[in-house]
Amino acid sequence: MTTTTPASAAVRAAVGTAHTRVEGRDKVTGAARYAGEIPFAGLAHGWLVLSTITRGRVREVRTAPVLRMPGVLAVLHHGNAPRLRTDYVGLLGVPPDPAACVFQDDRVPFAGWPVALVVAETPEQAREAAEALAVTYEQEPHDTALVAGHPGAYAPQGHMPAETAKGDLEAELAASAVVVAEEYTTPEEQHSMMEPHAATALWDGGRLEVVDSNQGAGWVRDELATLFSLDPSAVRVRSEHIGGGFGSKGPRAHQVCAVMATTALHRPVRVVLTRRQLFSLAGYRSPTTQRVRLGAGPDGRLRALEHRSLNQTSRVYEFVEPSAGVARVMYDAAAHRTANHVVRLDVPSPTWMRAPGEAPGSFAIEAALDELAERAGVDPIELRVRNEPQAGPVSGLPFSSRNLVACFREGARRFGWADRDPRPGLRRDGRWLLGTGTAAASFGAGAAPSTALVTAEADGTFTVRIAAADIGTGARTALTLIAADALRTTPERVRVRIGDSDFGQAMIAGGSMGTRSWAWAVTAAAAELLERLALGTGIPPEGVTVRSDTTEALAALAQKERHSFGAQFAEVAVDTATGEVRVRRMLGIFAAGRIVNPLTARNQLVGGMTWGISMALHEEAVRDHRTGAHYAPDLAGYHVATHADVPDIEADWVDDHDPDDPVGIKGIGEVGIVGAAAAVANAVWHATGVRHRELPIRPDRIITAARNRPGGGAVDA
Repeated sequence: MTTTTPASAAVRAAVGTAHTRVEGRDKVTGAARYAGEIPFAGLAHGWLVLSTITRGRVREVRTAPVLRMPGVLAVLHHGNAPRLRTDYVGLLGVPPDPAACVFQDDRVPFAGWPVALVVAETPEQAREAAEALAVTYEQEPHDTALVAGHPGAYAPQGHMPAETAKGDLEAELAASAVVVAEEYTTPEEQHSMMEPHAATALWDGGRLEVVDSNQGAGWVRDELATLFSLDPSAVRVRSEHIGGGFGSKGPRAHQVCAVMATTALHRPVRVVLTRRQLFSLAGYRSPTTQRVRLGAGPDGRLRALEHRSLNQTSRVYEFVEPSAGVARVMYDAAAHRTANHVVRLDVPSPTWMRAPGEAPGSFAIEAALDELAERAGVDPIELRVRNEPQAGPVSGLPFSSRNLVACFREGARRFGWADRDPRPGLRRDGRWLLGTGTAAASFGAGAAPSTALVTAEADGTFTVRIAAADIGTGARTALTLIAADALRTTPERVRVRIGDSDFGQAMIAGGSMGTRSWAWAVTAAAAELLERLALGTGIPPEGVTVRSDTTEALAALAQKERHSFGAQFAEVAVDTATGEVRVRRMLGIFAAGRIVNPLTARNQLVGGMTWGISMALHEEAVRDHRTGAHYAPDLAGYHVATHADVPDIEADWVDDHDPDDPVGIKGIGEVGIVGAAAAVANAVWHATGVRHRELPIRPDRIITAARNRPGGGAVDA
């Protein structure tokens, strides 16, 4: 038996110092393999066949000709697929999306619905056969258009209240010296991660194994076990390297198809979604129509605030894009009303997408506040400072910390806000009109119960096992630094293993809660391990392992409003003749708790801000309401920001300490996009004198607004 003690407490702290990714070398050399490229002996390949109608029924699937094609092994569809259990409640108390519960009946509820899976020896053979498969349908009328005032809109019963209200809204609006009452719209947006969804399923010794690209191995395991009526211990899901997720990589049709196929064929089967298939099968951000009414005194102090949002959902699954939720945290008024409504349409199911609710909601509320500042003659930053709430506007709970004003003060200093002439349309640089804008940001800082295993190895190193997911955020590296400090050692002596459902339950990589949840579990396990090692009983060859569970600790945490906050600043140049909008520089200053790794933290914040530019100026998935399908569902037709669109972007942070929180970490994966589109839109107004309340701010909209601008005065678009 070997005796090994932890390193001295004098070891330099790892948390808070910049550290390159621990898996960085593997990724740049190709040693890190993703779900769609891991080899398996005897691997077969599945290719999904999607509906070509928007609503109706499948009348016939003509499998015989396809089964005679070279390499084809099977065709699964509603007539021969196994029955799944769908009467259950999954993550966050929601039932499974029927789009993942494939081939259970002949109904087609939207364009791109899975109707069959062709399995063949090679992906080329599977694709050729899938494209040759003849499916006939019985079509029905459809409705895919989200419009304000849709007669089918209703208040959903989700995980947050659909509506909140206090005070007499109409009376306060009538008594207000300044009023803003406008409608803001955002389009459908797609996740567009670099790595498409991929899963390989196989049976090994009576146990189902799935190698996947997902945001929570335990989440996918539990869903698959329930769908196929298996004990969770009989299912193992691994997801080691992930090329982006942004909310979309949960239980989906491709994993279920792979399990069905491997069960039927008794060999490994891989299913990879194409870029076009992602548009209907991987979720998306719903378009929104938002109505904001603000009433304020002559000094800009709010008396009335109303934020109403409408989003679409599919007819088979309810998803709420809670865009009005941001107003429940950010601003208070004597009369305060918010509402998130949905309408069921013949469209695919939306899902969580980076900063769900806050990203589109912040565009509306922060653009409206900019309009209020203009009409009241108050500086936009000062307006927000004057309307800082002392407690949660709806919950009434105290804030754990709220350093939004510090973000604005520091950002204004570094951005040069004091030199800004508030009058629009005055600054020029040749053919370009120049403008600057700002907006606030916030996102919840929650945590969920998680478990972790920490092992002291006989060679003096430590191994951490936790079912975390690194979707590009640098989670492996952050957990390595956290574990090193908790174990009083150096990062080089810590190995972190993630992405395996066998490691126990852990929070998914979502909701900006991953690092905080996992860090809590790792820290707790490390503390107990050090106590055990201090007893001096030595370390056997198999090591000493401690398991933690943070369920009780989280339940004991005081009820407070916990959020990350930020201030976004943007400078744009606009050519009204060509319609071009160029973001010249952006600055984001954030209050996001304890920063674990400044290198990857800045990467996440800059990534979110870049996506905010994309949201403001480029992204728009357009649906043909006649056919119900998308125009150009690929990266040629769906534009995202590229290097040429990304300017000088800087992200930094201020001190943000919560004395009641033993972890001190807040999420940063999503707060970076919140408010970014509003800052750009507000800057476009400052440059041109034209308000754009509809995203994206396309060149044609700039040109049309410029042509319609009367006499050089400010107009709306």
